[in-house]
Amino acid sequence: MIYTRQIRVEFNHCDPAGIVFYPRYFEMTNSVAENFFRDVVQLPYEEMMARGGGVPTARLEVTFHAPSRLGDLLDWRMQVQRLGGSSLDLTIEAQGADKKRVSVALTLVNVNDKGRPQPWSDEVRQRITTFMEAE
Repeated sequence: MIYTRQIRVEFNHCDPAGIVFYPRYFEMTNSVAENFFRDVVQLPYEEMMARGGGVPTARLEVTFHAPSRLGDLLDWRMQVQRLGGSSLDLTIEAQGADKKRVSVALTLVNVNDKGRPQPWSDEVRQRITTFMEAE
């Protein structure tokens, strides 16, 4: 299944030329993942952090296809590629009105209060698995 979210390019995302400053794509990518955990996994980041854990990014690979400009509406699409013991491999793409803008492959790792990897809970694993298997 694919998780989708729209994000409009705002002034705060742009450099003086009015195009997205590349680190802002990482913020948008994080927003897509964060909202996936809230909407699908039903485990908001603030709840994870209150428990002392989290899902930091362990790997990130990016291809920039075309610039995005102030006011563009980007359609973000995220797929779970692999659910590991304590990790989650995702692909996330942003599409503008006319073409693909950015493609991202990333790995999130479920960590405990000491920053060490920990297994997904059965409940979280089941929700992610159900999402992956949905048509």
